[in-house]
Amino acid sequence: MTRLRLAAVMVAALMALLPTTARADTGYPDPLPLAGQQIIHDPTLIHLKSGGYVAYSTGGVIGARVSKDLRNWTDAGNAFAEPPSWWYEYNGTGDPWAPDISYRAGRFWLYYAVSSWGTNHSAIGVATSPSGLPGTWTDHGKVFTSETTDSWNAIDPAIIRADGRLWMSFGSYWTGIRMVELDPSTGKALAGATVHHLATRPDAPYAVEGPYILKHGRFYYLFASYDACCAGVNSTYKIKVGRSTTITGPYLDSTGKPLLDGGGDLLLAGHGRYVGTGGESVFKAKGQDWLAYHYYDAEDDGTPKLGLNRLGWVHDWPVVK
Repeated sequence: MTRLRLAAVMVAALMALLPTTARADTGYPDPLPLAGQQIIHDPTLIHLKSGGYVAYSTGGVIGARVSKDLRNWTDAGNAFAEPPSWWYEYNGTGDPWAPDISYRAGRFWLYYAVSSWGTNHSAIGVATSPSGLPGTWTDHGKVFTSETTDSWNAIDPAIIRADGRLWMSFGSYWTGIRMVELDPSTGKALAGATVHHLATRPDAPYAVEGPYILKHGRFYYLFASYDACCAGVNSTYKIKVGRSTTITGPYLDSTGKPLLDGGGDLLLAGHGRYVGTGGESVFKAKGQDWLAYHYYDAEDDGTPKLGLNRLGWVHDWPVVK
């Protein structure tokens, strides 16, 4: 057999091993197959005391979706019937972004941001509910704000309890991810609270945002969205992660590079039809950790949709399943 023919046979054999459907990257698993209302952006999910799940997201007056099984989703309206009046201080349409839902002290807590594109004149607010369902929320006003003179941006909140204290990570561009301590009784920032710096990038415009912090074992894990969202199939969002033994950092990637120096392990990137994966959060379901995020569906004109994958752990680092 000539060398040329041998090479052709080897190429044909290798091609037979490849999937028949073209994929941009075969290293990432596809999200859980879903049905019903899948359109969503910046999802936050929680298991309700009454059973089933609720997901809140950017869009509407904090759009709501409900499901009994994580697979079949129904549109449930909005968290609020009308925007609270103070939202209009930060944009002319009363449009909130990037909510975060949690449960403590016998109530559900919903944090969210109000801002306008391209400015850090922003605010994070909070509401509470006895059930966590849309239409039951009572707004309690501002938690923390930023102005154009600040080097951070008060959007994309995420709440975590650590060592008996309550913390909120937040941030978008403007030097990246920050954190402040909250008063557990009010859910708002402590007066004069230190603004801790958790992650950034060395290159302007410091495109890292949407933090979420999870405790697993002895480490705190900081998940964040890198690069650009909100451009449909042209979005370049991806999720990276680092970890720390203390809630305020320093957070390092698996090579030991600080996230404050541009470090971060790549957890999930776009692949195939699932473009621009980001806006992530983590929740518990059936005793397991799940990653929720949005992607832009390349087979549906770049429509933002809900992605759900189980999170596994290998050598104390998260992996998407």
